[in-house]
Amino acid sequence: MHDARMKHVIIIPDGAADAPQAALAGRTPFQAARTPHLDALAARGRVGLTNHVPDSLPPGSEVACMSLMGYDPIVFFTGRAPLEAAAQGIGLGPHDWAVRCNLVTVRSGLMEDFTAGHVSTAEATELLAAAQQGFDRDFPAIAAAWKFVPGVSYRNLLLHRGAANATPLESDLRATPPHDLMDQPVAGRFPRGTGCRLLTDIMAASGAWLADHPVNAARIACGKRPATHVWLWGAGRAPAFDPFALRYGLSGTMITAVDLLRGLAALAGWKRLEVPGATGYLDTDYAAKGRAAIAELATADLVCVHVEAPDEASHQGNAAEKVKAIEEIDAKIVGPVSAHLAAAGPHRILVCPDHPTFLATKTHSRGAVPFLMAGSGVAANGQRTYDEAAAAATQDTILPGWRLMGEFLGSNRA
Repeated sequence: MHDARMKHVIIIPDGAADAPQAALAGRTPFQAARTPHLDALAARGRVGLTNHVPDSLPPGSEVACMSLMGYDPIVFFTGRAPLEAAAQGIGLGPHDWAVRCNLVTVRSGLMEDFTAGHVSTAEATELLAAAQQGFDRDFPAIAAAWKFVPGVSYRNLLLHRGAANATPLESDLRATPPHDLMDQPVAGRFPRGTGCRLLTDIMAASGAWLADHPVNAARIACGKRPATHVWLWGAGRAPAFDPFALRYGLSGTMITAVDLLRGLAALAGWKRLEVPGATGYLDTDYAAKGRAAIAELATADLVCVHVEAPDEASHQGNAAEKVKAIEEIDAKIVGPVSAHLAAAGPHRILVCPDHPTFLATKTHSRGAVPFLMAGSGVAANGQRTYDEAAAAATQDTILPGWRLMGEFLGSNRA
């Protein structure tokens, strides 16, 4: 029987799972990091492996975090951009499409930076206004149906408002995320499938739209990378989620600085809590996220804290920063939250990355990730550390990954 007083916390160290690194003396970042709070939970809890990315779907947070939230991505995933549209409160009609629109730096044919030097939101808004003007001028026959929508920093959207039998994109459309192309040639990595020619033409034309923009001129003058192009990917139609409260019988709150997670939370019917100082980057205020989670537990059944920093360090190929991010999560989120839960009454805590992001490749990957579950009614399974090797040693595997939520909540949901 589910205890109505039970409090639940999920901590997602995005992309933290990895392989042994020569730079870390043959250890993974989890093994190299000093994580006394995670290890203490492991000693009294359950450590094992899961996999949140089905072989048929892209290995990104859009799929993996959906699975972590207890939704089968084979059933519910339609594309990344519709999730980010949901985060902004943008409704999509049955014939509408959302396309993720990164501002990127492509020079000499290479993807130099998938964030355009972490262009600011204010700068991105100006650049996208120029892109809209260029689109209206260069694609007049279809311009009325397409709109660039600013998001946060380099993460933006291109929306298509369609009509029946007039949608230029179809479900066979595939595109490469720009973060999978860091320091690689972009030739041959453009969209493919129905609608690919149009998206590729927009991406190519954007070079001229942005080239002489005052924002880019100012960035270059300051030694920053310019936003040379838009990169289009993650296209999809609106997904249809069933509410988490109906599915699992609990209310939820999401703490994140990333629109994708905000969108997943919105679709699941979770509250979204904005935390000042949470940036979605390496400089995020970890302690503020920990304090916010503790405060939210006064009213919420379940609080999920998503931290993007390990993933960002991986995209940079920076092992030291990845270790530091894991240590910050342990010290400033896991430690305070687990201490609060222990004093508050019945509780469970789950720590699990969404997917591996390998330092060696600087890209997301599918594959096994370690989970850690501890608290009321969770039996220890013999590990004293939380890392990939400890999780593999238990031979405790929960597959597919979306079933982890039911195990964590003690739910019989199939």
